[in-house]
Amino acid sequence: MASARIKKGDQVVVLSGKDKGRTGEVTKAMPKDGKVVVSGVNVAVRHKKPTQTNPQGGLERSEAPLHISKVALADPKDGKPTRVRFEERDGKKVRVAVKSGEVING
Repeated sequence: MASARIKKGDQVVVLSGKDKGRTGEVTKAMPKDGKVVVSGVNVAVRHKKPTQTNPQGGLERSEAPLHISKVALADPKDGKPTRVRFEERDGKKVRVAVKSGEVING
C-alpha cells in the first residue's frame, strides 16, 4: 500500500500540476482517502463575505489535499524525488530511499 510510504512530517516533491517541482512538508496524511496536505502547496483561495465573527471578510487561503500519486518523497541526500523501499535494519523495519539508499527518518 502506497499510503504507508508517506507520513506526516515528511519532505515531499510535487510531481505534477501547477505546483510541479515545489517541495514542502506533509502537514496531514489521509491514508484512507489516498491524499496528503503539503504546506505551501496547492493553495486554494476562497472569497469570504464579511460576517459578525469576521467583519473584514476578504480572501481566505488554505492548503487543499493532493492525491498521493502526485507527490514523491524527497531524497534525504539531494532533495530530489525518490521511491521508497522497506528494509529490515538492526531488527527494525525502516523506510529507505531507492535513489541513495539512505534511511528516511520517521
